[in-house]
Amino acid sequence: MQINLQLNSSGRGIAACQRPQRGCVKVMATATLEPVTAPATKPASGLKHLSPEAQARASEKGANKFEKAKVQKCGSTMWTEVPELAKLLREGNTKWEDLSLDDVDIRMKFAGMFHRGKRTPKRFMMRLKLPNGEVTSEQFRYAASCIKPYGADGCADITTRANLQLRGVKLEDADRIIEGLIAHNMTSFQSGMDSVRNLTGSPIAGLDPHELYDTRPILYEMNNVLFGNGRGNEEFANLPRKLNICISPTRDDFPHTQINDLGFEAVKDPASGQLLFNVVVGGYFSGQRNIMSVPLGVAVTEEQLIPFTVALLRVFRDHGPRGNRAKTRLIWLIEQLGFEPFANLVAETMGPGTKLHAAVHATHDTPWERRDLLGVHQQKQEGLNWVGVSVPAGRITAEDLEDFARVADTYGGSTARLTPEENILFVNIPDAKLQAMLTDPLFQKFKVNPGMW
Repeated sequence: MQINLQLNSSGRGIAACQRPQRGCVKVMATATLEPVTAPATKPASGLKHLSPEAQARASEKGANKFEKAKVQKCGSTMWTEVPELAKLLREGNTKWEDLSLDDVDIRMKFAGMFHRGKRTPKRFMMRLKLPNGEVTSEQFRYAASCIKPYGADGCADITTRANLQLRGVKLEDADRIIEGLIAHNMTSFQSGMDSVRNLTGSPIAGLDPHELYDTRPILYEMNNVLFGNGRGNEEFANLPRKLNICISPTRDDFPHTQINDLGFEAVKDPASGQLLFNVVVGGYFSGQRNIMSVPLGVAVTEEQLIPFTVALLRVFRDHGPRGNRAKTRLIWLIEQLGFEPFANLVAETMGPGTKLHAAVHATHDTPWERRDLLGVHQQKQEGLNWVGVSVPAGRITAEDLEDFARVADTYGGSTARLTPEENILFVNIPDAKLQAMLTDPLFQKFKVNPGMW
């Protein structure tokens, strides 16, 4: 599959990349990965990649405090400054009291570091990126090594975006943790503030006999394009607000397209048999508004998934509201422009001559009940199983992470999957190892069949 993305108005864009084979994802290049270098006298502004109209909205008097902070200094500067500050603190060349409060409480979120000054002063929650929630045993072990030195102050969470968060992290350790994450094909960059959150798909992608599409390869590719191979991508570092994106390949809708800002629902066109992805938009919930996603009225091909996503982000970045923070999610822009004009603008941004399909109205002969991922289930690969395990509230320790790695290595294929319900699936378990696995001490703590509360 060839992907050719158009340059934006600043002359920047993403170079063509080849679709990877499963388990071997590689993006050839991104044109937005030049090192972030801030002049000593004036930090790089977050206006750099915005259209003139967006620059005006971000700079106007009614812009919210977060926009003002980004105008003053782009959050992407944290991708270099956090490692630098970590070294300075560790070496005693600066003090915590000398740090900028806006950097600590706002901008460091662009590097995935969240400070809770009242509850855990001088310690951070570090959010990662794990596309499709797929984790290897080595990644589990590395995550454990990051929090284990902190003792009772260190723990982790499985999140509702099938992701991991590390808690108790000290800023002076951040540079070494970040480099280790990248070395293990993970990152924390752009996991917070006004960027795209962890990309989600089906927790049983590639294993599911009912799936229309294995979501993993395209989500890994999308992850590399949007986030610069883990090093950060300036072009999408200053959106008006965060975005949640997912791809759902079955009628179960495991990634919950209804509460994502942008969802792609795999469907077979009854007329042609072609695999298409209906686009739904606008789902989110907050203290101000709760809305389920709404059909945009268009569908895209597999080859258009990434170009459409990139174009939508550019439209949101350049046209989205930047005033009242409660009214800056994607749906507010779509309602302002209208659904059809918004879809047309995205298609136009994809490049001249781009044509989107009309949304597919799919009908089904039989009802479908959403499947429970917990428990023991046969995979579509003969003789292999996945085992879904309950993790109450998603909270885990360093020792739990080490046990996850051990179980994945001992009984399966050294990988596991996290779910939006904050649970874990151990996959590729041979029939011959299943009974021994179920008696493993880990499952006294985390239940395979938890039952009702």
